[in-house]
Amino acid sequence: MSVNQNIQWFPGHMTKTKRMIEASLKLVDAVVEIKDARIPVSSTNPDIDGLVGKKPRIILLNKCDMADPVSTNKWIEFYNKKGIKALAIDCRSGKGLDKFIPECRKLLKEYIEKKQAKGIKNPSIRVMIVGIPNVGKSSFINKIVKKNRAKVEDRPGVTRGNQWFTLDRGFELLDTPGVLWPKFEDQMVGERLAFTGAVKDQILDTELLAVRLLDLLKEIKPQSFIERFSLDAEEMSDIDSYDLLQLIGKKRGMLMSGGHVNTERASAMLLDEFRAAKLGRVTLELPD
Repeated sequence: MSVNQNIQWFPGHMTKTKRMIEASLKLVDAVVEIKDARIPVSSTNPDIDGLVGKKPRIILLNKCDMADPVSTNKWIEFYNKKGIKALAIDCRSGKGLDKFIPECRKLLKEYIEKKQAKGIKNPSIRVMIVGIPNVGKSSFINKIVKKNRAKVEDRPGVTRGNQWFTLDRGFELLDTPGVLWPKFEDQMVGERLAFTGAVKDQILDTELLAVRLLDLLKEIKPQSFIERFSLDAEEMSDIDSYDLLQLIGKKRGMLMSGGHVNTERASAMLLDEFRAAKLGRVTLELPD
């Protein structure tokens, strides 16, 4: 059973959301897109480029404290080459958030200067926050506004309707009206979103998901992952991922009667530890 068979795409919802975003774009001066630093490709709705058009834009790579820092820098360079400013942030610790407003003002320098030339000393700046569910939009707003006004839950689609948040110095944020779902046409997109917990485990085959995650970890070979389970880095390339799952379960004492490994428990443990960054700072997608 493939993972993407269980992850649904909502074209009707997306059509409504896209219309709402298009209407709201007229109200803002720039767009801030939040992505998961571990999976910048999979945590993006491919329609964003077309929706935003030539509107000034900043990309925030959230959860950077869980991602490989070298890989995050590669992504920042990649976006910079495309003419898009990107920042590494972590909404839980607040890392990088101090750069957000200055970078927005730098991005809109020409717009601000035009307003000032017309006699408006402190022109207001309005930016819209976009991103797929569970990338940290509400957490970002909570942290940047310093008031717990945006509802935060670790599940998709809890934000509803237009919400404006005022920061100091005439700086306003508009939370995305509607839910911007990713497209699950590529199986790997659905899997990688599932690895990070962006879709509910209840609708997925947990063992299959754990095996697919191990396929990637075997390739990347994070040192913390190897040390945590006392693995042999050289042997990892040769062992089947399901056998590796059993080995990990055995090392953790997850045995049933008859000495068989409880692979369901081992799978849940592996996914939980990956999502908590206990397997190291891992990035699953690179620009190339």
